[in-house]
Amino acid sequence: MERFGRLLRVNLSTGHIAREEIPASWVEQFIGGSALAARLLWERLRPEVDPLGPGNPLLFIAGPLTGTAGPAVGRFTVCARSPATGLWGESNCGGFWGPELRFAGYDALLVEGRAPEPVYLWVHSEGAEIRSASHLWGRDPYAVQAIVREEVRDPLARVAAIGLAGENQVPFALILCDHGRVAGRTGMGAVMGSKNLKAIAVRGMQPIPLARPEAFQTLRAQVNRALREDNLTRVFRETGTAGAAEYFELLGSMPKRYYGQGAWEGASKVSGAAMAETILSGVSACHACVIACGRVVTIPEGPYARTKAKGPEYETIAAFGPNLLNDDLQAITHLGDLCDRYGLDSISMGNVLGLAYLLFERGQITERETGGLILRWGDVRPVETLIAQTARREGFGALLAQGARGLGRAFGAEDLAVEVKGLEVPYHDPRGVAGMALSYATSPRGACHNQSDFFMVELGQSNEELGIPYLDRHQSEGKARYVAIHQDWRTACNSLVLCYFANVPPSTALALLNAAMGWDWDLATLLQVGERGWQLKRMINSRLGAARADDRLPRRLLEPLADGGAAGFVPDLEAMLREYYEVRGWDLTTGLPTPETLQRTGLAFILEEGRSSLHRTTS
Repeated sequence: MERFGRLLRVNLSTGHIAREEIPASWVEQFIGGSALAARLLWERLRPEVDPLGPGNPLLFIAGPLTGTAGPAVGRFTVCARSPATGLWGESNCGGFWGPELRFAGYDALLVEGRAPEPVYLWVHSEGAEIRSASHLWGRDPYAVQAIVREEVRDPLARVAAIGLAGENQVPFALILCDHGRVAGRTGMGAVMGSKNLKAIAVRGMQPIPLARPEAFQTLRAQVNRALREDNLTRVFRETGTAGAAEYFELLGSMPKRYYGQGAWEGASKVSGAAMAETILSGVSACHACVIACGRVVTIPEGPYARTKAKGPEYETIAAFGPNLLNDDLQAITHLGDLCDRYGLDSISMGNVLGLAYLLFERGQITERETGGLILRWGDVRPVETLIAQTARREGFGALLAQGARGLGRAFGAEDLAVEVKGLEVPYHDPRGVAGMALSYATSPRGACHNQSDFFMVELGQSNEELGIPYLDRHQSEGKARYVAIHQDWRTACNSLVLCYFANVPPSTALALLNAAMGWDWDLATLLQVGERGWQLKRMINSRLGAARADDRLPRRLLEPLADGGAAGFVPDLEAMLREYYEVRGWDLTTGLPTPETLQRTGLAFILEEGRSSLHRTTS
């Protein structure tokens, strides 16, 4: 019996539903998650595929550890061509939906075509159904979850849904499930909306197939006990993902005033510690996770009053806090909740708003464009209106919905947009942690802290097993090699799928994989899989139009700050890129893997396809 590789294929145009098996050789080459997704979509992602057209394949995929109750492995990945960038789209999500897909007997769900009217999918152990969702169109994802559970007559069904932004195909629309876990980046919610797919409900009770179940369960229990006592786990449980906000501010790595200010006194008011001391009323966890980094908050009174609601994570806090010079944690909570309910990625939404505030300050945007709204740093009262307008693509929101690059272009200020390859930069400033310059510039999905959260290395989380030492955060020379190793490791994590917050030694993650799949790999083999996935995504992006010049940082991140922990420093990106290309085995001119690199990493099929294409052209 195959341990992993069961795929459910649904064509919304024809209504055809079929079960298929992913080739076992592909699973062994790419494991699962986003790396296996890249292999599955390689033949399907072509330049002529419209990201918002019926030909764009939308793939939901788990990993061989998903749902096993292992250490923080309740995650899944969503992949397609991104409407935000036109390149490789990938988003990672926690909660319970991914494990439930595997309990239903599937490891991946491929959605093709476009339904003639709004629908949702109901996936269960006996198969799948396409149901009408006309009555759900316009409803927020939380409401949709409740309604769909009632309709399928199963209160334990897990539902992933889009909001108004996804319906209106905003390029940075998200997919939400459970207690506010989101696949936020690269616009996968817009792809769902383009397919008239409002939601996907899943429910199953099948066991997860394990090659060595007794060995796996013994190891799983040991690892979870150790993880529960880990220092990082305690920080995440007590203060959430914003636990290091004040430290980020000290180092100058938390952006302020749209990446234009070095120091800010309000950081202590919006940190994880401040939340714990004021509005925190509980914690939430993904499937079988002992970390419980999710925040549950209660605001007893005032304009943002709510009971036992989702609290904001670090990126949302940074987006609507220091990015806009706002120190009102209750307002940040409210704005983050609005993004979830409208179905908008808070990282991109905050970034686009920051650019709008900057352009307003400079007089390049006026009240005439904003519909009378005055955008002043520290005043987030207009933001509630702008979030709603963006989701509806109405008024000034129609311009915001184009993303930072589109908004900048509309006002002749594209060089002020803080984005890479069309994806808005997250809130870890590379002037404070230089390794993030490479992480952002070379990430296959555009500016991304989840393809390599190298800032954690630069904050002291070295990894002896991976051969990554402690590195000075402002070091540029000699860092590329370690960034590449870290990217390979994180690509492997995204294949398992293993949450980054789980401080699990690589050798332990490998032992869990071997027990689950019946393999006898060493760590070098696991890292090779990570590199193979990274190189394949690079080739997909090349096919979709990315070029060497796209490995860049926006101008605003290449200007030194006057004060704060990163004052006066700018990473030497070009020198780092030259070193990085050599480490990766990429041509220094084109930025592409050389034929030797493709051969070495097990991607010879790309070379064969290229030769076949050339033969067809010249024949």
